[in-house]
Amino acid sequence: MPDAKTTQRVRAFASPDAYRGPEGLSGEALTAHYLGSVRAAIEDFQARGIGVAGILICPAFANEGLLEAPPGFVEQAVEMVRAAGGLYIADEVQGGFGRTGAHWWSHEAYGPTPDIVTLGKPMGNGFPISGLIASAAMVESFGSWGMYFNTFAGSPVACAVGNAVLDVLENEHLPENAVSTGAYLAAGLRSLQQRHAVIGEVRDKGLFLAVEMVRDRTSREPAGAEAGWLINLMRERGVLISRVGRFDSVLKLRPPLPFGRGHADILLSTLDDCLGAL
Repeated sequence: MPDAKTTQRVRAFASPDAYRGPEGLSGEALTAHYLGSVRAAIEDFQARGIGVAGILICPAFANEGLLEAPPGFVEQAVEMVRAAGGLYIADEVQGGFGRTGAHWWSHEAYGPTPDIVTLGKPMGNGFPISGLIASAAMVESFGSWGMYFNTFAGSPVACAVGNAVLDVLENEHLPENAVSTGAYLAAGLRSLQQRHAVIGEVRDKGLFLAVEMVRDRTSREPAGAEAGWLINLMRERGVLISRVGRFDSVLKLRPPLPFGRGHADILLSTLDDCLGAL
């Protein structure tokens, strides 16, 4: 059988976590630490004669816990990959379409413009649809050597749904609501942080929020079991959230974009009660 090391074509790199990074590292040193993981992947591919196709990231770092990447990490990682001949692919399935409030796309929070952007379920508001954005030259280049076929590609029904969703986003000013309601919800969560020691950090990007659960704020020991218990208690009380992150210790809040302050008050009061029951 071929050796797995020689056939591996995909490498993961360490999540750039400014909250739970190596002790004693911050600023440029922390950025350099995480860039080392990207560099190691590039060098491994080059040493095996494979080359580098690209780097794929969710710029919101959603499933990693809505992480705040160390300054310059995304920019320098993309620069390293492009220097090796690869592309920058941004996954906007969760962070796109005004979700993060300040930007239409979450990758706009950083400098580099992606070569490819992938889109998914939010653009159909429940209707099955996905999409890809790339330059015409790149698409033509792909088509010159490979054939792609999809039974459902270019469905006029899906396109009509996507257009209708865009109309609602614009007419109901939902990206603006993500800014205002997101800020209101974040302030409420930070108020809860003052009363509940199990909340280590609150992170917010528009109407996309994360609550880092810890057993001790000094050691930052992750409270994964507590987070699991909490989301089930919230579910029993009619509020659906989830947990993500390396230790399943981060509460993930990604409500519908029409979510208003009244809804936020329900979420906050329910979360307050459930935290008190821990």
